Amino acid sequence: MSDKKLIHNPFNIIVIVAALGYFVDIYDLILFSIVRVRSLEALGIYGEMNTAIGLKLLNTQMIGMLLGGILWGVLGDKRGRLSVLFGTILLYSLANIANGMITNLTQYYILRFIAGVGLAGELGIGITLVSEVMSKESRGYGTTVVSAVGIGGAVAGFFVADLFDWRAAYFVGGGLGLALLLLRMSVFESGMFARMKTADVSRGSFLSLFTSRVRFGKFIRCILIGVPVWYVIGVLVSFSDKIGAAGGLNVQGGLQVSKAVMYHYIGACIGAILTGLLSQRLKSRRKALFVALTLLSISLGWCYLSKGISANEFYFILFIVGIPNGFWSVFVTVASEQFGTNLRATVTTTVPNFVRGTTVLVTSAFSYFSGSMGIVGSAAVVGGVVMLFSFYAVYTMEESYHKELDYLEEC
Repeated sequence: MSDKKLIHNPFNIIVIVAALGYFVDIYDLILFSIVRVRSLEALGIYGEMNTAIGLKLLNTQMIGMLLGGILWGVLGDKRGRLSVLFGTILLYSLANIANGMITNLTQYYILRFIAGVGLAGELGIGITLVSEVMSKESRGYGTTVVSAVGIGGAVAGFFVADLFDWRAAYFVGGGLGLALLLLRMSVFESGMFARMKTADVSRGSFLSLFTSRVRFGKFIRCILIGVPVWYVIGVLVSFSDKIGAAGGLNVQGGLQVSKAVMYHYIGACIGAILTGLLSQRLKSRRKALFVALTLLSISLGWCYLSKGISANEFYFILFIVGIPNGFWSVFVTVASEQFGTNLRATVTTTVPNFVRGTTVLVTSAFSYFSGSMGIVGSAAVVGGVVMLFSFYAVYTMEESYHKELDYLEEC
């Protein structure tokens, strides 16, 4: 596809559809965390059992996302970006609606797994399609719009869950997804993928990422870059009530995790725009990521060193932390730019889901060291290790801003 045929306008129909799809994706992810306690209480599960089963449900969903990331990524390279976009939104929309109809715990486990599988493909396939139909000078703007609008789904999830019953909140998410299917009728397939179908080349070979030292190195670096995002969400935000209390906060009535999520994601939405624009301004993904990681390190230090502050001040800090933590848009763009067309969907879909999967390892390390270091000390140490790995990955990563994406991997 010549540059003249590529799209320059970041507000084209493909970007809008991908952005709205990611909006519904994040809405469902965050909605489950917000209504988890209420929904389990409706099933007669309270107290410590509520917490334990809630974590099992979350892990069940994460397993679905890990498997779904591989499934949709491979299908995206084998069958096409467009067909997978339809499949993912249909699956998690129906699963969302069914979540609002559960009557027992077994159904909840099954449906959270199915929802996880469906949710896994939305961002990666959307970013892949946007990256391939836009010019190299403009694709960063397109992926920024996708990420910024998508992250706004977390804020919408908070307000919908606050205004409606938990079952109705699930119905809203499912309805939004089904409505989006109609809009997707106007989206066209990537020209790069269309040309690749006629080439004699292996497509969507997930195992090929592990058979080449170079490809494996790029794949691991892509994952390590994004881990701080879900460290912040999985540790600092999710355990904000415990970290806040341990840090000596002067909390009136206690911290609400749902509010912590909302304020953090408002900051992340702003940060997604700023980091994306910065990468375009500097004409460098790596420089933008270095800036974001540096500011994130500083804001995390501010958070963990704060003493005797109020709940509102702590929410404000989480908002500030969210701004540099919004580098998710540039991170996913980098993943899509590192590999050829025959592996691009596989990588761009699996990487963010593998990053989400590392949350289990990060939170386990946080819990393990909390006994000896205390909650705040453990959070700070685990965060420091995560940040160092991310800095190293960015430092050793190939710059991809000017990279032409119309090429194939030999595998």
